[in-house]
Parts: sequence; structure tokens; C-alpha cells
Amino acid sequence: MRKRSVAGAVLLCLGLCSETKAALSVRAIATGNGYSLALASDGTVWVWGQVPVQVSGLTGIVAIASGGSCHNLALKNDGTVREWVVFRVGQSCNGISDRSTPVQVSGLSGVVAVADGGAHSLALKSDGTVWAWGYNGWGELGDGTTTSGTTPMQVSRLTGATAIAAGQAHSLAVKSDGTVWAWGHNWYGQLGDGTIAPVTSTPTPSLPVQVSGLTGVGAVSAGYGHSLALKRDGTVWVWGHIWAGQWGDGTAGIVQPTPVQASGLAGVAAIAAAGYGCLAAKSDGTVWECRAPTHSRRFR
Repeated sequence: MRKRSVAGAVLLCLGLCSETKAALSVRAIATGNGYSLALASDGTVWVWGQVPVQVSGLTGIVAIASGGSCHNLALKNDGTVREWVVFRVGQSCNGISDRSTPVQVSGLSGVVAVADGGAHSLALKSDGTVWAWGYNGWGELGDGTTTSGTTPMQVSRLTGATAIAAGQAHSLAVKSDGTVWAWGHNWYGQLGDGTIAPVTSTPTPSLPVQVSGLTGVGAVSAGYGHSLALKRDGTVWVWGHIWAGQWGDGTAGIVQPTPVQASGLAGVAAIAAAGYGCLAAKSDGTVWECRAPTHSRRFR
């Protein structure tokens, strides 16, 4: 595989490039269930499986997020949030009804960041509170129940948050003191507090717990059954389920209930935990794949 770098602006071809030469610089990207999203520099949002088309009714957008159940979020420059669903022919999306036209999320204002998980969503407000809605079967809404809801509710026992992430069925937040807090599904130790939830058909309601031994964190990311934290010193820390082939030879199937450093990674500026994988972008523009806690590998 060729070496890859993340630097400069990305150009979004609007499906008419050969005829109009039209292109927009891209500010952010996100991937959904069989499709992709891009936030353009003019505040519009584009979606494609093959050819990009503009999402109608969205302007002034400053951030986007997409989850595993065809659900998408867009944060406007006025602090409000829009949500919509993208369907493909014959696609199953966990019973989500057709909401192909973006609608405003009720009761949310002053939002500065959004995150979309497997079937739940998070919003971070400017006052440091975190709000959640959607599926709550594993306690991923953080209110101490397993009752799902379509209206955002405040995550209990959590204030002073500065960053958020939503995984398949668990959630993460960074507080202003650099600590990390987690709630939701914990069969694989993805909450990082040293515990592993027993495998049972009756989920236990979840409230935020502090991830053990982590300080100085600036960003987090959550995958299917694992979690990542990026410290302000540029190091990466991982915990949860290390799936076959994800971290390298000899580490398949390991459950790691507390954070361990991904050795060999330094100077990291951004992280992403999608599905079973882990990517890290360094400040020099190179992209690395997180491997076992003892080593990492650069794309080739």
C-alpha cells in the first residue's frame, strides 16, 4: 500500500466535474452505513454512495457525524442540530423510520460538538453538559436507565466536558481536567474502569464512570468494542476488545479493561476508532494504523 498523508485541503467533486469543473474544499468527512458524508467549505453537506449529491435544507453547517444505523447529525453555526436518515435500496436500519429530510433536534441549543454511535447520538453544549438520545438498551444514554428516547436528555453526573465520542453501544467524554468518562456497554471492558460486565441478556443501567489512570487527555474516539484516547502530549491509549488482526499478530481476542499506551506512536494530532480499527494522524501529516500495544505500523 502506498504511503498516505493528511495535509492541505481535500477537493469534493460534485459529480459534474467533467462538465463544470466544479469543486469545493472539504472541511470534514464522515462515513455511514454504506455511504459517505462531506462538509464543504461553504457550509453545505454532501452524501454519496457513488456520485455526491447535496443534502437539501442544510446550510451554515460547522460539523457532521454519522452512525451505524443510517442516522446522521449536522451542527449549525447557531448551535442547533439537524438529524436525518440515509437509506439504500433494501437496507435495514434497525427499524428507523424514514427521515430523509433533515429536521431540527428538539430542545437542543448552544451545541458545540456532536457524535453518532451505533443507534444513539450525543451533543456537547457550550456549558460543558452532554446530552444523549436514541437507543438506550445498554445504558449508552448515561441516565441510569435502559429506556430509549427520541428527545435529548442530559447525561447524569457529567459536567465540564470538552469532547465526546459515541461507539457502537458505549459513549465517552473528556472533562476539562483531562480525565475521561465512559458509560454504556461493557462486555469487552470498553468503559476502561477495570471492570468487565457479565454477558447477560438483561443489560445493567449505566452511569458515567471514570476511565482508570488517564489524565491530560484532549480527544477520544470509540469503536465497536474498543476505545481510544489522545493525550495532549501526542500519545495514544487504547482499551476494550482487541479483535483478530486489529492490533497485530498475537493479540487477537484480548480484552483490555484499562488503558494501555500504543507504543511507537508519538506526535499524534488526531485519532479515529471505526468499527474494529484504529487510525492515528501525526502532526507531520502521516497516517498510522494502531497495532498491538507494543508497536504501530505506518501505511505503506
